Amino acid sequence: MTEPTAEPFLKSRSLARRALAEGHTAEPGRVNRRLLGALGRHGLLSLLFPEAVGGTATEGVRARDLCLVREALAQESTEAENAVAIQTLGSYPILLAGTAEQVSRWIPPLAAGETVAAFALTEPNAGSDPGALELLAERDQDGYRLTGVKVFISNAPDADVYTMFARTTAGAGTRGITAFIVPGDAEGLRGSPLRLLSSHPIGRLELDGVFVPGAQVLGEVDQGFRLAMRVLDLFRPSVGASVVGMAQAALDAAVRHASARKAFGRPIREFQAVSHLLAEMATRLEAARLLVYSAAEAFDAGADRVGRRSAMAKLFATETAQAVVDAAVQVHGAAALEQGHLLEHLYREVRAPRIYEGTSEIQREIIARDLFKGH
Repeated sequence: MTEPTAEPFLKSRSLARRALAEGHTAEPGRVNRRLLGALGRHGLLSLLFPEAVGGTATEGVRARDLCLVREALAQESTEAENAVAIQTLGSYPILLAGTAEQVSRWIPPLAAGETVAAFALTEPNAGSDPGALELLAERDQDGYRLTGVKVFISNAPDADVYTMFARTTAGAGTRGITAFIVPGDAEGLRGSPLRLLSSHPIGRLELDGVFVPGAQVLGEVDQGFRLAMRVLDLFRPSVGASVVGMAQAALDAAVRHASARKAFGRPIREFQAVSHLLAEMATRLEAARLLVYSAAEAFDAGADRVGRRSAMAKLFATETAQAVVDAAVQVHGAAALEQGHLLEHLYREVRAPRIYEGTSEIQREIIARDLFKGH
């Protein structure tokens, strides 16, 4: 399985090239609506949405398809991959838990790239520990008033709709969290962009008594954490797939460079130190890819201990990709550190996935807890 050959993978690369050809310049750190719209028009987003809601996925939401698309896009354009990943992450809670009215209202324009979505879980004091979530949802007549702060929210503050997680029952930990659909133009909702190592669209949100009607509660009251974990279990293998795509691009670049670059009168690939390093990179990358797709297929099959397998896939793939990209930089030498070089770009891009959607340390905790179940 050196490279996936399934139709979604090959089709994604072709569709991405067409969308990117239309131009995708945008202010760094802000949502690129032009690119997202092009990804929708060329049918790339629709690969990840069921036919019933305007997509082209005949088998519904599948983790494997998400992995294939994200790995393919990461090899073509990390910006396009990021746009698709955030859009689906923000959309899938509505798709999986929404009422018929909620789904018909929001999902078709999201699948077409006409509307921008975001997944709003993280807070200043609730990152790795979502049970510490503090955004308060207080009952108000036929709805709720949301007050508090969200931070490191991808697509904020530009999203048109947020899947927002808030506390509805005090002192109940993860059992007192509810999911809400919050429009981006809701009164009392303010946001500001954040500037990180890589210029992803990400920001901070402040909610000052934002009213959310009862019809915009997503799923059951106090069951929002379960929905969030279901979505994250679905997405964690695909985080691994995205960094496998980045690492594959880095490995390919290193192989080309080692074949063309000469030192001491011969190509540097003829030096065992270089050739064996590349062999090690390729082997570890293949192991990561296999673990990712195994976890995705387990999720799709409804297998036991999906959480553990998703955690293993994300952990191993992100840590491996970081090492592969770093090694590719070493093969290239100083040239790879120049701004604008592919590897300089990938070196910055590959760092964040070891943190978001659960840090590597949290993935190890998930795996360890599962190991000791029943003992």
